[in-house]
Amino acid sequence: MLDIAVLNYFRELNIASMVLRLVLALLLGGLIGMERERKKRPAGFRTYMLVCMGSALTMILGQYLSVMLQTQWSEVAALAGNKNDISRFSAQVINGIGFLGAGTILVTGRQEVKGLTTAAGLWTSGCMGLALGAGFYECTLLGFLMIFLSVHLFPKIENAVMVYSRNMVLYVEFASMNEMAQIVHAIKAQGIRIFTVDFERENSYHTNQPSAVFTLRLPPKMSRTDVFAELSRLECIHMLDEL
Repeated sequence: MLDIAVLNYFRELNIASMVLRLVLALLLGGLIGMERERKKRPAGFRTYMLVCMGSALTMILGQYLSVMLQTQWSEVAALAGNKNDISRFSAQVINGIGFLGAGTILVTGRQEVKGLTTAAGLWTSGCMGLALGAGFYECTLLGFLMIFLSVHLFPKIENAVMVYSRNMVLYVEFASMNEMAQIVHAIKAQGIRIFTVDFERENSYHTNQPSAVFTLRLPPKMSRTDVFAELSRLECIHMLDEL
């Protein structure tokens, strides 16, 4: 069990605590970013590391200004009527990371949204850095554990659940719009329910051929492989992909 006196010492604003906070921010932020780096996402190892460390540094700066205004700068602060609010630093960090995360979100030509997990990870990593910069080590380590499980373990659980899911989003490229009725008929003939169909004329992801995104509900005992096998028999379909 960590000695409370030692922990309280590292909560104070001193050289040892600043080094510990920044090093932990680099380490924990980098560990979270490694998973995104492995998947070749827009924000990876170094991005997460810098966001977490920058957030911790901002919180340390807020604490430093608060201490200085109450001690060495107290007379000047009293004359100027200046009051320092540490929460304003953290608020600006959260807003700034929100804009940074928005830059990682994009909609592909298949009407598929990508980058949401990366953006959420950046924002959460920044919040973890703020807690670490404030010296809230217990919350930081617990938050890191939850984030680490979210990006490493939970995707495997999500994939396992999706295997048994009856809902399916299918991207289809076909020869011409005249073939749309044939494709819809082939889908319904398998007992599949069509929720929505979003299509584009000559503006698909890979070619100038028309494409469509089908949101489907599969009947019991029908697998995704069965859907691909049946639709692949249609000569008018040039490409199939599950989103």
